Amino acid sequence: MSDDEELEAIRQRKLAAMRDQALQERIQEQQSADREAKKESILRQILTPEARSRLTNIKMVRPQFAEQLEMQLIELASAGKLKERVTDEQLRALLAQIQGRERERKVTFR
Repeated sequence: MSDDEELEAIRQRKLAAMRDQALQERIQEQQSADREAKKESILRQILTPEARSRLTNIKMVRPQFAEQLEMQLIELASAGKLKERVTDEQLRALLAQIQGRERERKVTFR
């Protein structure tokens, strides 16, 4: 096998590996988009428009906190603990409870 043939074989293997990696990334992106769409659909069913708006505002300021809150709401809904749609007032009350717990956990040293 000549050097040119070996180089071409290496190029072909690298190209195939890059194609496989790109395909895997597209699959992961699609799965992520599907999960996000499903989550949004569930939230649309369990939250009033005002509560969804508040959650969107929270997501802009504290995305990780909003993600945790969304997961908690979805878990409550899937467990059947939500009898009706969550209103803005109920969401604010839940936020106050969660923030109260967070404040209790903070420890300061002087």
